[in-house]
Formats: sequence, C-alpha cells, structure tokens
Amino acid sequence: MPAHIDPSKLSVSQFAERFRADMISLGSKFSYYCASLPWGDDDMRDYLEEPISALPPAISAQLPRTSILLVPYISKSKPGDIVSMEKPPEDKLVYTAQVKVGSETIIAFGLKDQEVAEYHYRFYNQIATMIADRSMKPGTQELNLPQFVSLVRDELVGQVHGEVDEESWRAKQAIVRRTGKVRTDGKPFHTYARHSFIDTLTLYLHGICCDIDVDAGPRQLPSRFLRKRLLALREYFPPPQGFAVLPEDMK
Repeated sequence: MPAHIDPSKLSVSQFAERFRADMISLGSKFSYYCASLPWGDDDMRDYLEEPISALPPAISAQLPRTSILLVPYISKSKPGDIVSMEKPPEDKLVYTAQVKVGSETIIAFGLKDQEVAEYHYRFYNQIATMIADRSMKPGTQELNLPQFVSLVRDELVGQVHGEVDEESWRAKQAIVRRTGKVRTDGKPFHTYARHSFIDTLTLYLHGICCDIDVDAGPRQLPSRFLRKRLLALREYFPPPQGFAVLPEDMK
C-alpha cells in the first residue's frame, strides 16, 4: 500500500476505487483486496475460497460482479462508512458495509476482533440481502418467491411463535402486536417476509458451508417450521454437488 495514501480517510467506495487495480479475481463474479494483514493461505481458504465455493449455483448466477474488501475496521459515518486502520469508538464500529458502484456491488468486512464464524455469518447475510433485492416483484416490495411467502403467511395465521434471527423477529413483532386480526398482506407483512427470507437464507447458506448449530432459545422458530423453510430454499437454490443441507442429505 503506497505510503502517501491515508486509507482511513476513504469511504468504502473511494477505497474500492483507489485499489481497484490491485483487486485479485476469484472467478467470474468475485474479486477481493485485503488490507488486513497478516494474510496467508489459511486465511485465503477460510475467508474466501470455502465460503464462495459453498454458494449454490442458482445463487451465484443471480449475483452481480462483487468486490470484497477485507480491512481492519469500518467506521460508521455519513454520507458513507469509512475504512479505518484503527479501532473506532464502539458507537461507530460496524462490521460490514455494502455499496453499489454502477453494476458492481462492493462489500467491505472489518476483520479485526472478529472470529471466522462471525465473518461467515456476515458474509452470507450480505449475499442473502443481495438475493432478496433481486427477488422482489418489479415495482413492489413483495418477494417473488411464492412458496416461501406462503410458508411465512401460514405461520402467521397459525400463530407460530419465534423467528430465525433478530431482524425478522422485530419485523414479526410489529405485525403480531397489533390489535385485531393479523394481516398477511400490505407493507408490514411484505417487510416481514423479506426479513424472514434474508435471515433464513443466511442460515441456509451458512449451514451448507459450515457445521453450525441452531440455538434453541425463547425466540427461536420451532424446528419443524424451520425445516419447511430450509426445504423450500433447497428447492429454489440446490446446494453445490458434494454439499449437504440437512443431515439426511449427507448419505
């Protein structure tokens, strides 16, 4: 990295543009630049090769050209988050940032003070968000994934408690805490369905890549309903050859 450049003063998009010539290709969809050293073969495998190779082909086909920036820290700022070489204050610290430059998507990850498992979760959450953006009905806020939306709708009608993660939990509470009959149409429902899809797809992709456990807590969606969702996602996005989703797939 040239000594005269102070990367801590660059936004994520400026950082990506400044080091575009140093990006290393990872196939047709991904490239990366690492400013978080040391960086070795094991890091390359853990942070990039393994999580990318576990992406279902139907997911990869929908993704735009994506640049991954691996940096020490990301500091929350307006109008855009900035790359930081030093740890920012806790109220400014963020672990991921996503921006679009033309047809390209740039995802930055702050790696310092973050376990590989946490990075994998955030990586797949960013991927799931991009897929959700590409799965909306044109001109609407509705997911064009009828099988998944139907499952979420049936859960609401059946008063099934719990969700997969925090964002979908909060969106669900915004619906079920309303007085009167629960509505399964309109903006609140479609906002909830989108969050539910992102959180469930994050879990699905993370589970393909890694051996993970689902925490059984008071907010967790019961396993039989979670299984139905995962089976629906397997229909939409079959895992790559040699990868499993559910225990029986490993036979």
